[in-house]
Amino acid sequence: MHELSVVTSIVKIVQQEVNKINGKKALELYLEIGKLSGVEMDSFYFVWPQCIEGSALSDVKLFIEEPIGKAQCAECETKFQIDKSFDSCPNCNSPFKEIIAGKELKIKKIIIK
Repeated sequence: MHELSVVTSIVKIVQQEVNKINGKKALELYLEIGKLSGVEMDSFYFVWPQCIEGSALSDVKLFIEEPIGKAQCAECETKFQIDKSFDSCPNCNSPFKEIIAGKELKIKKIIIK
């Protein structure tokens, strides 16, 4: 389960940030997880409670932004929304594109006490 490693990495990073400033715990955590990041959100939410238990995140309020997928066609340069990495350009039907949004997996902000 890939989501378990994602969540444990987030917990580790936040714990390190709390320790860096001699904080007690994280109060709020803001994440950005794009729709094309490969993270299955149901699985993410399933493993989240077990991973934060007993950590500096045990009472954290979690806020997640999920940017949609966007791409630019490599042939006609049309920008368009995509739901899957293999979606073709709606203008010229080319499969060649650059994904410009939706693959994000970031910690945006941590509020620490």
